[in-house]
Amino acid sequence: MRRGVAAAAALPLLAVVLAACGYGSQAKDDGKKADVAADAKKLSADVVKIGYFPNLTHATALVGDQEGIFQKELGGTELRSATFNAGPSEIEALNSGSIDIGFIGPSPSVNGYVKSKGQNLRIIGGAASGGVKLVVNPEKIKTLDDVKGKKIATPQLGNTQDVAFLNWVAEKGWKVDAESGKGDVSVIRTDNKVTPDAYKSGDIDGAWVPEPTASKLVASGAKVLLDESTLWPDKKFVITNIIVSQKFLKEHEDVVEAVLRGSVKTNAWIAADPDEAKASANAALEKLSGKSLPAEVIDPAWTSVQFTDDPLAATLRTEADHAVEAGLLEKPDLNGIYDLKPLNKVLKAEGKPEVADAGLGVK
Repeated sequence: MRRGVAAAAALPLLAVVLAACGYGSQAKDDGKKADVAADAKKLSADVVKIGYFPNLTHATALVGDQEGIFQKELGGTELRSATFNAGPSEIEALNSGSIDIGFIGPSPSVNGYVKSKGQNLRIIGGAASGGVKLVVNPEKIKTLDDVKGKKIATPQLGNTQDVAFLNWVAEKGWKVDAESGKGDVSVIRTDNKVTPDAYKSGDIDGAWVPEPTASKLVASGAKVLLDESTLWPDKKFVITNIIVSQKFLKEHEDVVEAVLRGSVKTNAWIAADPDEAKASANAALEKLSGKSLPAEVIDPAWTSVQFTDDPLAATLRTEADHAVEAGLLEKPDLNGIYDLKPLNKVLKAEGKPEVADAGLGVK
């Protein structure tokens, strides 16, 4: 599958990569002012600006913000949040200082790190695993082998799901030109927000997509043919990371630790009361997008996402290798992309096991 695409071509290509669950390219400030108690102790920064997507794979951020868990840990330091619909715009916001910390997918994390030659960000934690499925028209596709010759949508050329699907196709022994999407399977790059309509109109025969898009297609009559988690060891792979600007981490490590405590406590609350957490996430989505997800969509979507503090660093390395093998990226130097010391400090204080950086941690 290697296409020999030069770095000069590959990096601009990945610069427009959507995050794992991106629906567009614009940022949206939610306009919310956090309630900060007048006597609350302020940390080293007056304000911390956090970015995330209005999507279920970012439910740690949705719920932690909605329920005030992050703000409680921040005390007198004010939390300001902004939502994004794609990875590139969030990376741009991080680079410009418009946000300090972001919840984001693996492809834009890698791309942002590589493009800056390792100078702009660090991955400081995990948030979610899984939640990606191959869903198909059951009248046209009944087995995995039937995918050959069909039109399958992915969110965008070079995005996390696109790379995963190209890798799966290659492992089946089929040939597809990564850039054009033409070959033994037709890869149709389709924005997640219009994929359900493309399916209903017959323009595509299926899609390799994240939640809740997969469950929206199922609600329209599609069937789940493959859950990507079954392709990974222990059925786990990173879908959402937590990143921070290196400048902010250096100057405000106490604030970063507070946000990570909020993330760890949010994930613990989600695990302890998943139904209430699901309702909280849906309420946050309604506030941000103007409508909530119906039960037939959110219920199966919610159960397919695993919320985790572990960034699953080994799977990030594998996902980057898949992009190289597909010809979408030259071999990247990911050394130093992780700094998990603040997270492991938080986990130790919470009585939880530390997590590993797969040898990609900052020295």
